[in-house]
This record gives sequence, structure tokens and C-alpha cells, in this order.
Amino acid sequence: MSLPPLLRRAETTTAYYRSGAAMRSRSVSAVVLTGTLDVPAPPHRLLADWQRETSVHMGLEPGDVQPLPLARARMRWPDYRHCVRAVADWTQAQGLQDLLAASEVALMASRGTRYHHDGAQYGAAAFCNLFLSEDQGLDVHFPASGQRIPLVRGTVMVFDTGQPHALVPRGRQDFDASDFCGAANERCQVFLTWELPIEDVALAQALGLAFDTDPTTAATLTQEQVWHSGAPASVCPQSGRWLA
Repeated sequence: MSLPPLLRRAETTTAYYRSGAAMRSRSVSAVVLTGTLDVPAPPHRLLADWQRETSVHMGLEPGDVQPLPLARARMRWPDYRHCVRAVADWTQAQGLQDLLAASEVALMASRGTRYHHDGAQYGAAAFCNLFLSEDQGLDVHFPASGQRIPLVRGTVMVFDTGQPHALVPRGRQDFDASDFCGAANERCQVFLTWELPIEDVALAQALGLAFDTDPTTAATLTQEQVWHSGAPASVCPQSGRWLA
């Protein structure tokens, strides 16, 4: 028996995002596409450059995620194209065709991340991440689905930007900044990330997305945001629970 409309809405998470000149609504997927690719370790010279950048220039604090200079890294990274090709082949195997080639890429560094979603800034996208650092005993944890993905060099994933997630010690279900204190480069993860257009038909099908789920509310909004249980909501940065 189907649930009454009000009950269905109360249990859903909805992303409102800009599509051209209009605001649209969509479901938020709990699906995470993931795999482990055979990609070579970055050269020692590049790893040393990343360590200096994160510890001296960026002052990366526990929970921070910041961009690294990709153009400079590519000059010292002969296997960069191999890494991109490996991700492109993997996304094609997921049925996403040549989506990666048409998407923007950035190089990021993180010392863990607090629980959050990215739907208020990237509601029109899904993220595709390739992790380049060695295993440091960390997981990406998605509390809504309970899924956790151990991070090793070559871990790749595609997920909905509206889904809450965090980078936490393996097996943990909370974020504690003290887990990332100590040496400036301790448990620092470097990864490539692409913004995949959420309205791509193949991507939407792979994530099981539904569009225009709440056009009435979308028509009243001017900024991207994520609602839970029929109202604007944020994510507890320590536990990942939705907060009204």
C-alpha cells in the first residue's frame, strides 16, 4: 500500500538547484558508485610539494578541505593523464559515457571533513572523486545510508552532493578534530574531483534520481538549498544527523 503524500514528503530529502534561469527540485540519492583503480603513486617530489603546501602555505586545519594548484602539480606529475584516463574508463563502465571529459576538475586536500552536504553550492552536480593518498585508516562515511568507503590510493566514487558525508577514522561514526591533530600532514588526503552535471540522463539513472519532485516550493526560492522532512535543514557536523 502506498504512503499518504504528506508522509512520503516528511521522509524525503529534496535538493533545490538552479537550472538555467529557473529553480528546480530533485530527490537526493543515497546511491554511491565506488571502486578501486590501479593508479600509480604520485612522485616523491610532488608529494613533498603537497606536504609543503598543506602545512606551510595553506595551514590546513582538522576538518578543512581546500584546493591545491592543479596546473603546477601537472608539471611534476607524469602519470596525471593515466589517472584521468583510469577514472574516465571507470565512469564509462558505470554507463556514464564521456561525461568526465566535459566536466570541470580540481585538485583538493583535506585533513578529514566534518559531516556536511554540498547541495547548497553544488546542487546541480554530483561529485566524482579519485583519492591519491595511501591508506591512512580513514573512511568516507555516509550516515543516511550507513555506507562507509575505506580510502586507499585509487579509491574512486560518484555521489550526490546533497547526501551528508564526512571523512573520519575507520569505523567511527562521528567527527572529532583531535583525531587529526599532530603533524601538519597527518592524515591529509589529496584527491581529484570532478563536477558531473546532475541532469545528465545516464548519471540521473545511475543514481536513481527523480526531478521536479516539488516544483511549487522551487518556484518560491532564489538560492540552492537542501530540505529534509519538508523544511530547510542543516547537518550536525559531529554526527551527521539532520537538524531542523
